[in-house]
Amino acid sequence: MTTSVTIVGAGLGGLTLARVLHVHGIPATVYEADPSPESRTQGGQLDIHEDDGQRALADAGLTDEFHAIIHEGADATRVLDQHGALLLGIPGGDSMARPEVLRGDLRRILLDSLPDGVVRWGCKVTGVRSLGDGRHELSLSDGTTTVTGLLVGADGAWSRIRPLLSDATPSYAGTTFVETYLYDVDDRHPATAAAVGQGAMYALTPGKGIVAHREAGGILHTYVELNRSAEWIAGIDFTDAAAASTRIAAEFEGWAPELTALITDGETAPVARMIHTLPDGHRWERVPGVTLLGDAAHLMPPSGDGANLAMFDGAELGKAIAAHPDDTEAALAAYEKALFPRSEAFYADAHEILDLCLGDRAPFGLIDVFTGGPETRP
Repeated sequence: MTTSVTIVGAGLGGLTLARVLHVHGIPATVYEADPSPESRTQGGQLDIHEDDGQRALADAGLTDEFHAIIHEGADATRVLDQHGALLLGIPGGDSMARPEVLRGDLRRILLDSLPDGVVRWGCKVTGVRSLGDGRHELSLSDGTTTVTGLLVGADGAWSRIRPLLSDATPSYAGTTFVETYLYDVDDRHPATAAAVGQGAMYALTPGKGIVAHREAGGILHTYVELNRSAEWIAGIDFTDAAAASTRIAAEFEGWAPELTALITDGETAPVARMIHTLPDGHRWERVPGVTLLGDAAHLMPPSGDGANLAMFDGAELGKAIAAHPDDTEAALAAYEKALFPRSEAFYADAHEILDLCLGDRAPFGLIDVFTGGPETRP
């Protein structure tokens, strides 16, 4: 079987590419390892930026659908110290400046915009090889193979497609986020709900912090941020939820109970998300018939830009393919010429944001970002 454009990975970037190609009448097939759209949670809230994420959704013809899923008021921000005292409060209300949406809702509107059969669920790529002349053969977990003249790796940090282009591999950045959830928070956890407020809450000190977002339906979604070695993380048995929560909470001894409740009262097992990054400014030489987008191309520490960049990559690649319908190499060359300097500029920002959150100046460096002014200590 031969397809015109083959996309590996049904994340936001891959789906945006598929949708923009569909808008331009170009067929594509997306291969996704997950067995269905509902097989796992899709992460938390995202703020969608005007100059990349929103532009990509406009190119995809989904601006109205995007507006319908915005979580009003979720742009509110609170910065607390470890004792729960308010250091900075920014009310919500200007939602269109950096509107917040759930990743799962955003993925749903992209999926709903595609014809049936474009995404092939439960099709994990188990192998890929070059056939020459820009053609590649994929081996899939169901025992089938497919050949394509234009292959796009949209398959994230541990991309199976990246080795066709680059020998770079992700390395641990020295920071781990531990993910927890609280539900029905206004009734069951009112003090913690009040501390977080209606949007995002940051309680940060050098080397560690607690960040939480209020999601629709009375949900608090928390990332406990720790600068710790890989060996330290490996020493925690996350299969024992109670023991893992106790061990993580011990790092926050003396913190306000309404903050540590985000760890100790979690109603799902804590999940460790070790932060990995590709080398700063990752790029590759042009290889016929294949390219990358999103984390497969430029994995970096989380800074609020990852999903936006992935969608923008997808939209830009889709438009490049549409602009060169009979010349795959011209399309990929034009896309990568813009991709490399664009993504390189964000690596420094990503490292800086992580340092502002957990570095020596935490939390006042982050407060400076929010206020646009000099740091202010209480």
